[in-house]
Amino acid sequence: MNPESFSPEHFGWRFDAGVATVTLNRPERKNPLTFESYAELRDTFRALVYAPAVKAVVVIGAGGNFSSGGDVHEIIGPLTKMAMPELLQFTRMTGDLVKAMRTCPQPIIAAIDGICVGAGAIMAMASDMRIATPAAKTAFLFTRVGLAGCDMGACAILPRIIGQGRASDLLYTGRMMGAEEGERWGFHNRLVEPDALLDEALGLARSLASGPTFAHGITKTQLNTEWAVSVETAIEMEAQAQAICMATNDFRRAFEAFADKRSPEFAGD
Repeated sequence: MNPESFSPEHFGWRFDAGVATVTLNRPERKNPLTFESYAELRDTFRALVYAPAVKAVVVIGAGGNFSSGGDVHEIIGPLTKMAMPELLQFTRMTGDLVKAMRTCPQPIIAAIDGICVGAGAIMAMASDMRIATPAAKTAFLFTRVGLAGCDMGACAILPRIIGQGRASDLLYTGRMMGAEEGERWGFHNRLVEPDALLDEALGLARSLASGPTFAHGITKTQLNTEWAVSVETAIEMEAQAQAICMATNDFRRAFEAFADKRSPEFAGD
C-alpha cells in the first residue's frame, strides 16, 4: 500500500503527516456497510501491516453519524436467501475485518457521532480508543433482528472493555447505550462536542504518530495476545517484547534527549 496514492472505492481516505483518516461516507443512509465495503475495509487494514508510513488511523462517519451497520437492503435482505456455506463465508469475512483491525500495528481511534450500531458498533469496539460526542448512540442490536449477540468477536472483546455484566446487558437486549453511559462504562475514552470531534481524534492520532511507533505496535500486539495467557506467561512475553524495544534507536534517542534536557524526536525504528 502507498498511503499517498491509495484511493478506495467504498469509503473515504485521507493521509497526512503519518495519520490516515478512514471516512464511512454514505451519509444519506447513516453510513451503512455493504458486502463490498466490508471486504475493502478488511483488505485495507490488512495492508496497513505493510505500510510503515501510516503511524495511526482515525475512523469516522460522514454527516453526523458513525455507521448504521450492515445495509438492510444490500446485506440483510440477500442474507435471508443464502444457504449455510454462503452465510458462513460472509460471517467469516466480517470477522476478518475485526481481525485485521486488531492485528494491524497502528493504533486506531474511532470518532463517534450519532448512530453507531450493529457492525458500526463492532468497528468502534475493534478500535483501540473511542472518542464520542454527547449525541453518540451505540447498540449491538443483533438480537433485535433475530441473531445472537456473538457477532464479529463481540462476546470476546466487549466484556474486556466494559465488563461481563455490562456487555451481557447490551448483547442480550440490543438496546441503545447513550454517550454518557458509554463514557461511564469505559467504552468511550472521552466525550467532546461535535464540532471538535475530528480535531480531537486527529490530535490524539498525531500525538501517537509522533511517538515511538514501533513500540506502539508492540503494545498493541501485547494487548491482543495477552488476553488468553497466564500472568506468568504474560510477564515473560512482556520481558521479551520490552527487550526488543530497548534495542531500537527510539530508545537511544529518548535517553539522549533526556540527557540533553530536550524532547525526543522518534522515528519508529
